[in-house]
Amino acid sequence: MYAIAINGSPRKGGNTEIMLKAAIAPLEKAGWETDYVRIGGKGIRGCLACGKCAGNPELKCAQTKDGFNEIMEKMLRADAIVLGSPTYFTDVTAEMKGLIDRSGFIAVCNNRAFAGKIGVAVAAARRAGAVHVFDTINHMFLMNQMIVPGSIYWNLGLGLDKGEVNDDQEALTNMENIGQVIDWLATSIAPNKASFPK
Repeated sequence: MYAIAINGSPRKGGNTEIMLKAAIAPLEKAGWETDYVRIGGKGIRGCLACGKCAGNPELKCAQTKDGFNEIMEKMLRADAIVLGSPTYFTDVTAEMKGLIDRSGFIAVCNNRAFAGKIGVAVAAARRAGAVHVFDTINHMFLMNQMIVPGSIYWNLGLGLDKGEVNDDQEALTNMENIGQVIDWLATSIAPNKASFPK
């Protein structure tokens, strides 16, 4: 099985990265193929509402200069998609919003291409606003008939400076748990995935 963790933070080695890598570590231990991609600061743009992706069997965006299509290809292949973002004015980063809007729309317009995949949201915050980040990501998952598992708390961690989330033991425990839950869920639904109702 294959999982991709996508980081909307422009900061390399920051708290969102720490949490995402902690979330996929149990999957690696369980033998999954995993991938980590940081899109923050990479110029992923928003949807142009051109409609060219609707009914496009290649499942690609008409915008081709920002690397989105390479990431979308990985999302389509994945059994589990973990999206993480720091909290910017109580929401996801601009790049993460662009990824959500474009990938979600392509999937919806093409026979619910994400249906039956596992979707997990992860949020980092200095102090507050992370629940809204969590909601923004989960809205795309739920609209695409993805399966959103729960964990022992919201998938969020607190920290401002790089590495501060390492002091949030509850967050790291939750990341380990959500990784274990992804593995359990994927194993449980694998025999029935082909018949998922769209």
